[in-house]
Amino acid sequence: MLDDLLLARLVDPLDHEPLLYLASRDVLYNPRRRRSFPVNEGIAVLLESEASDVPEDLGNAYEADPEGRWSGSAN
Repeated sequence: MLDDLLLARLVDPLDHEPLLYLASRDVLYNPRRRRSFPVNEGIAVLLESEASDVPEDLGNAYEADPEGRWSGSAN
């Protein structure tokens, strides 16, 4: 799980906008780019080379997750 202080400061490395954190899935998701970044042992891996494309149906599920928390300025 990501620390709240850290989560408040994280943004997508390319568009510099907030990410949706899904702790149960260990991912940070960018719905604008439909890309997800892994969170490994509480460490956000915000490298584009580690990001994954997210299919539309999975992205919709991520966005509907009531436990999702926004990073960055959207907190």
